[in-house]
Amino acid sequence: MSYSHHTMGSGSRTARRTFEFGRTHVVRPKGKHQATIVWLHGLGDNGSSWSQLLESLPLPNIKWICPTAPTRPVAILGGFPCTAWFDVGELSEDGPDDWEGLDASAAHIANLLSTEPSDVKVGVGGFSMGAAMALYSATSFALGRYGNGNPYPINLRAVVGLSGWLPGSRGLRNKIEVSHEAARRAASLPILLSHGTCDDVVPCKYGEKSAHSLSVAGFRYLTFKTYEGIGHYTVPKEMDEVCNWLTARLGLEGSRLM
Repeated sequence: MSYSHHTMGSGSRTARRTFEFGRTHVVRPKGKHQATIVWLHGLGDNGSSWSQLLESLPLPNIKWICPTAPTRPVAILGGFPCTAWFDVGELSEDGPDDWEGLDASAAHIANLLSTEPSDVKVGVGGFSMGAAMALYSATSFALGRYGNGNPYPINLRAVVGLSGWLPGSRGLRNKIEVSHEAARRAASLPILLSHGTCDDVVPCKYGEKSAHSLSVAGFRYLTFKTYEGIGHYTVPKEMDEVCNWLTARLGLEGSRLM
């Protein structure tokens, strides 16, 4: 699936960027279908590797959708092309964000969730750059629109971000505070963030700053967990926490208290 965007170039010419997304892998629920979560991989990865891990989790009521990002030149890799949800240079609150790429990927994710049954709760999760994309989807949901102004169509019920960061955190609080509706939506969406304290790819401080930015912006039901001595990867204890949190927050059958 591809998304085309028009951007104004020099003079009156219009530049066109098309994003070609890769293969989507789906893990069907083994029990009653109660929730669907789009799970997003990290930079240079694909949907297949995460679908195998997610299929092994004790969450029989969740359908997992694992798309693959477009292949594009990535600035942080010196322009080397690889799968990426958006272009990224340096990790910084002030860093220039690829809003067009963020919006295209957020729209692709929303499209994947748009055909789910109305009685099924939907969410977004991800690792590293995938977590950044999940958090951008969360802010789009709260604001009711993408960065380009188009309406955000999905009623998200849960967001999970592992070893990630929040793109475009500057100004987020002001955008949400000026709208009662945005503040209400932010307060309604539970978010789980977790980070290894020894992460040398996306340092833990970026996870902490992102959690703080989201909290002060009005995301009241935000949980931030750190894992001592863990680098830029997931561990069974972390995935157990994800399972418990999703089961409780989404009210899945066999719910365990946290």
